Amino acid sequence: MSIEQNGKVAIVTGASRGIGASIAQRLGQDGFTVIVNYAGSLKSAEDVVARIEAAGGRAITAQADVSDAAAVARMFESAEAAFGGVDVLVNNAGIMKLASIADSDDALFDSQIAINLKGTFNTLREAGKRLRDGGRIVNFSTTVVGLRLETYGVYVATKAAVEAMTAVMSKELRGRSITVNAVAPGPTTTALFLDGKSPELIERMSKMNPLERLGTPEDIACAVAFLTGPDGGWINGQVLRANGGMI
Repeated sequence: MSIEQNGKVAIVTGASRGIGASIAQRLGQDGFTVIVNYAGSLKSAEDVVARIEAAGGRAITAQADVSDAAAVARMFESAEAAFGGVDVLVNNAGIMKLASIADSDDALFDSQIAINLKGTFNTLREAGKRLRDGGRIVNFSTTVVGLRLETYGVYVATKAAVEAMTAVMSKELRGRSITVNAVAPGPTTTALFLDGKSPELIERMSKMNPLERLGTPEDIACAVAFLTGPDGGWINGQVLRANGGMI
């Protein structure tokens, strides 16, 4: 089985599991050559590549901690060397550590700033210089930017900053036909969301939207596929809340 390649190359950060893995697989199905970025779990990234190739797509792994600017630059350089350029960047890599602001220690603050904010900045900076004209950038925010739930303060702060950079960069790339948008998921069935939550809390949060269920990684991948595909070309500088109507 083979998939008709569209000649475009997509980097998906944090793509070894969860939402990132689903995005990588969906873009592979849509004909992109996919760079499956990972920080530490090579085996998981290789499994994602294997699933993409088994479905008839093309993919390779690329190790880079997004908080390391030099590693991010090398990832883009290797993609250019292998495939001639990069057309799509999906900034999925992120971590979430919850505590009240009063109880948040320096490690909780610094780690989320490093990966969620600086990591997104590092990849955006490279994309701004390197992405081919007509490309697409999709950043990741969170619906909690609007909900403003307790204990999410630092995490939400990093994502609110990402939303601001999204809007600014969409204007800075004027004239190059590159769109810059963000997807803001609601509660989604990934380890990032489920870990440390009681069954009762998970059930309560699943009922917070009118569709009365948690999102799936595939739901979020569909939103990214829209923004990176032919039907999403007129959407620019926007935040798409993929949350079942929670807010």
